[in-house]
Amino acid sequence: MKYLLGIDVGTTTTKAVLYDENATIIGHFSKGYLLYRDPQGMAEQDPEEILAAVETVIQEAVSQADLEKGQLLGVSFSTANQSLLLLDKHFHPLTQVITWADTRARHVASQLKGSSVGKSIYQTTGTPIHPMSPLTKLIWLQKEHPELFQKMAYVADIKSYIFWRLFKKFKVDISVASCTGMMNIYSRKWDKDALKVAGINEDQLPEIVEPTAQETTMVEEERRKIGIPPETPFVYGAFDGALSNIGVGATTANQVAITIGTSAAVRVMTDHPVIDPEERLFCYAVDRKHWLVGGPLNNGGDIFQWATHQLVDQEVLEKERVDRYTLANRIIKDTPAGAHGLLFHPYLGGERAPIWNANARGDFFGLTVLHTRADMLRAVLEGINLNIALVFETVTSQVGKPAIVTATGGFARSVVWRQMLADVLNCQVNVPDAFESGCLGAVNLLMQSLGMVKGYQSVTNYIGRESKYQPDPEQVMIYQKILPVFRQVGELLTPAYSKIANLQDEIESLHLSD
Repeated sequence: MKYLLGIDVGTTTTKAVLYDENATIIGHFSKGYLLYRDPQGMAEQDPEEILAAVETVIQEAVSQADLEKGQLLGVSFSTANQSLLLLDKHFHPLTQVITWADTRARHVASQLKGSSVGKSIYQTTGTPIHPMSPLTKLIWLQKEHPELFQKMAYVADIKSYIFWRLFKKFKVDISVASCTGMMNIYSRKWDKDALKVAGINEDQLPEIVEPTAQETTMVEEERRKIGIPPETPFVYGAFDGALSNIGVGATTANQVAITIGTSAAVRVMTDHPVIDPEERLFCYAVDRKHWLVGGPLNNGGDIFQWATHQLVDQEVLEKERVDRYTLANRIIKDTPAGAHGLLFHPYLGGERAPIWNANARGDFFGLTVLHTRADMLRAVLEGINLNIALVFETVTSQVGKPAIVTATGGFARSVVWRQMLADVLNCQVNVPDAFESGCLGAVNLLMQSLGMVKGYQSVTNYIGRESKYQPDPEQVMIYQKILPVFRQVGELLTPAYSKIANLQDEIESLHLSD
């Protein structure tokens, strides 16, 4: 048997899926790690913990593959985008991995976004000005930690760091480079104007390579540790959003892919750059012929997890003897659509698309003495979906109405959530039975790199079964009444977001000083 291995390095977990040469799944593997947070907006990872997780899942996959009677054809990578890691001249980390979820650069981002320079950078790089971006993180680090800039020799992301540790090669694929806010999406080269604003030069950054580029000579110590056969090709792959689109076959402009995991995203792949004049969407280069247009959301499954822990009654859990999420879904199903007129904006972690405001905060609106915890729980799930609907509207306004909408991610384990998404979007939603679309997308790039297939369309042969959800007309009518109010309330609250964020910082500082 011949094996293919897809690796997905995520925000809190690294996953691996082992396939045979027909892209049939042989085994799943995963290893979690911490995301370190603090009240000031820090969201960091330990690069050594991530590297160890990558080594572990590869070890486990190699152990399951019968390499005495078969061959591991190669390994390909998906990674979370917009990570930042400063390295010294010996490529040793000077910082933790600063993730997309880190908001400490919010004041820097706010200043840059309102300037002509910020607008020009967005039009060239396709990356909205926001604290998620490595560009704004570098500006913030230069101001707040100038000592690091004096020691810094190289600027990495988690993928280029992993490949450096494994192969002593400092390279990164086009899509991950594009997500930094410092790559020109037309030339696919580092942008001199963006680098000047960031305070770095091209020599400090990894070489940009094609997503199908390979490395084959692993550092011997790492090779022995992992147990990988000599000269096994490792393919750079792409960032997780691009590979999720590829993995569900959404590779043309009339196919929208929605991912709802810890966070969420709405994405379309096009054959030309699409720059939103209102700067609401990203546009990232994937390769030399494709661009990904869409909007990422900070708030997805993590908000539902928060709500289930805060709003599900512990006594009922013990009485019913079911897990928390099963009970939550049961409660939501039995609560009427619209939650008796209660709205929830899910901005517990600031927000990227559609409002691009790191100071945004969540709220319940319309709360009365008649509302129950069940109403609040349903309003939370509806709020997550309504927020996705705002991004969906924005994306389709720029690229056209889709013929197909495919949704993946951890949300798919909830049938209630699947149906609600179709109702809120008012369109059929297809949900593949296999959840790990990012790993399948990575394996497609591996197969392209090895000459086994041509192009992205071949992945449709391996996707497998899908469940289709049709919108319920009665539910659709309710959500179409709610969506304009949901949007209006968010717009009215926008001027107060910075004030409440600053107030929270002040109060937190007072508590820390006590």
